[in-house]
Amino acid sequence: MNHLLIITGLSGSGKHSVFKVLEDMGYFCVDNLPVKLLPTFVDLCQRSGETLEHAAVVVDVREPSFTETFPEIFRALKNQYSHLQLVFVEASDAVLTRRFSETRRPHPMSSRSGKKRNLQEAIGSERALLDPIRELASVVVDTSAQTVHTLRQLLVDVLHPEGERPKMQVTVMSFGFKHGLPTESDLIFDVRFLVNPYFVPELREQTGKQKPVVDFLKQNEEVLETQKRFEDLLGFVVPRYAREGRSYLTLCVGCTGGKHRSVMMAEVLGKYIKKLGFPVRVKHRDIEK
Repeated sequence: MNHLLIITGLSGSGKHSVFKVLEDMGYFCVDNLPVKLLPTFVDLCQRSGETLEHAAVVVDVREPSFTETFPEIFRALKNQYSHLQLVFVEASDAVLTRRFSETRRPHPMSSRSGKKRNLQEAIGSERALLDPIRELASVVVDTSAQTVHTLRQLLVDVLHPEGERPKMQVTVMSFGFKHGLPTESDLIFDVRFLVNPYFVPELREQTGKQKPVVDFLKQNEEVLETQKRFEDLLGFVVPRYAREGRSYLTLCVGCTGGKHRSVMMAEVLGKYIKKLGFPVRVKHRDIEK
């Protein structure tokens, strides 16, 4: 277990947005866990070993006894697990007021303890109530001026210093256009313009993973030039996708049937991306069709 985060903060501050970003970053995330179950959750995460590297849990004032029970439980866990981090999410009063006004949702503190409060009073009451918990946080994230994209980068920078960031997983998939576009694709390369082994009788039943087909394609200058240009492009864009904090990237290479040209090119590009330092999985969706 490399990272274990507890997320809390002000209502309307963007805890759910942080939750979604962490999920996209590869964290195992649990929302609205009862505070008394935190020790059990942390223990289970620790027991998972290498199968669970990053986990996060959201706790907040939706639980009525949160402010009374959380500090003691957190201090005990922090003494036991030094790598445990508390992330406190907040925003300015003006931004919180705007967000609640736009969504028309009631603030959790608007009628807590039987006392009726207007929105400004509810925000102030919660801020004062959570101030001691904020003091326990190792990371404070102010979302007032953040967009979804800048929030992602902020969390990557704060939680994963350079050298500790999880590697983006890259999938390179070959496919045939006649069988439909892959819905999971982030990038699509079309190689239908390349010379087609399908029209060579002795190669028709073979695939782009087999040496005769690979040799046939690689003796063609346009194939080699296309490979080089694809590699140049990927060498530029793949590290920049990773810089955005993405956990996964799917590159799809398509030819007509998904058996020859796209398969050969997917194998080559997979090896190139591996040289760039990223974990790679190469799949051939339509090779058996």
